[in-house]
Amino acid sequence: MELEPGSGLVKIIKTRSYFSRYQVKYKRRRQCKTDYYARKRLILQDKNKYGTPKYRYVVRFSNKDISCQIFSAGLTHDSCLAAAYSHELKRYGVKLGLTNYAAAYCTGLLLARRLNTKLKLDYEGNTEELGEYYEVEANEEGSAPFCALLDVGLKPASTGSRLFGALKGACDGGVDIPHGDRRFPRPKSDANGKDYEPDAEFHRKYIFGGHVAEYMTKLKDDDEEAFKKQFSKFIAEGIEPEDLEGIYEAAHKEIRANPFKERGELERGRFKTRETPVSKTFVYPKQNWPCHPRKKTIAQKKDAVRKKLVAMGKTKVFRNPNDLIANKKAEKQAKKRKIINKQNKRIHLEKNAKRTKLERKKKGLRGPLPRKRGIKVRFIRNKECLAYGKTKKKGSKKKKGRKNVKKEKEEEEE
Repeated sequence: MELEPGSGLVKIIKTRSYFSRYQVKYKRRRQCKTDYYARKRLILQDKNKYGTPKYRYVVRFSNKDISCQIFSAGLTHDSCLAAAYSHELKRYGVKLGLTNYAAAYCTGLLLARRLNTKLKLDYEGNTEELGEYYEVEANEEGSAPFCALLDVGLKPASTGSRLFGALKGACDGGVDIPHGDRRFPRPKSDANGKDYEPDAEFHRKYIFGGHVAEYMTKLKDDDEEAFKKQFSKFIAEGIEPEDLEGIYEAAHKEIRANPFKERGELERGRFKTRETPVSKTFVYPKQNWPCHPRKKTIAQKKDAVRKKLVAMGKTKVFRNPNDLIANKKAEKQAKKRKIINKQNKRIHLEKNAKRTKLERKKKGLRGPLPRKRGIKVRFIRNKECLAYGKTKKKGSKKKKGRKNVKKEKEEEEE
């Protein structure tokens, strides 16, 4: 308990022991990027599935783009099976309004058609009455439809959200995603809880951009200056409110016809264009970006410190660790050479010994081979030795005794 000025007794709850046991949340949770509570329930798979991946249909929105992806989680990272982005809709005739409900539907449809063509699945999806609730039915003979779970992320799943436009597009494209029709766009009603009425016509209007067309006409009639300011790009492209339904209808047909449409020659990333097309043989030069410097080795770091110390005027500086490494390598190589030389000498001696054995056999000599230097040599047949050096006689190294000397003197005198 501690006493603070101007107040009564205050109990300190967050003590030193509290902070020593405090554990921070995951980095992406602190950055408000990942809801780990939801992620855990989306990726957990039964143990008796034996490594079967569980797929998520991930929908994310930015200020200028919508991304729809199919992910499966592994132990180390998530792997992406297929992806589609709303900026790709420019290839299918949708040039503007790339983040509205209709664009979200087109992006989901594009992903579904790409996925089914990639996996060679025969599910066309829903082509008629697009506003109605639709679920893919499995063929009894063929393979089952691709199943994925909707990953909402941190976006609130409120009624009429663009999330459900992307969901509806993927379902109409032939992907099996468990869902209901409760959160699809519908007119406002007083009913609360389970009492709600889905409206297929109202939903169809949103899929074909009818809500945008209504707002355009209303703004055009009420305030023309505001209309010109807000829809200036539509005016520049010559798009009228009546044209929007036809644009989206044509886009749906083109997506189904060719979901893997290549981007144009003048098209660049991030909604940019280039003046002239790039040649097929062009290769981008490798660049070292200052924001991603290359990591230095321990030797390089030590060398930098050494140079700083020398610049400061320090006389005693440790030698370069690279020299020590080089010396150790040289020593190892020298040892190896010595071993190899010894082996070569032994092989050479063995060859010579074999050669001498053959020569002795030819000359009819028997017995063990004579040896080199400081080793006694056995003499065979007339005291001869072939292998090494001169022939020797028995007792050549014996010293003369006193008796022998006297005998020689007597013989000389006689």
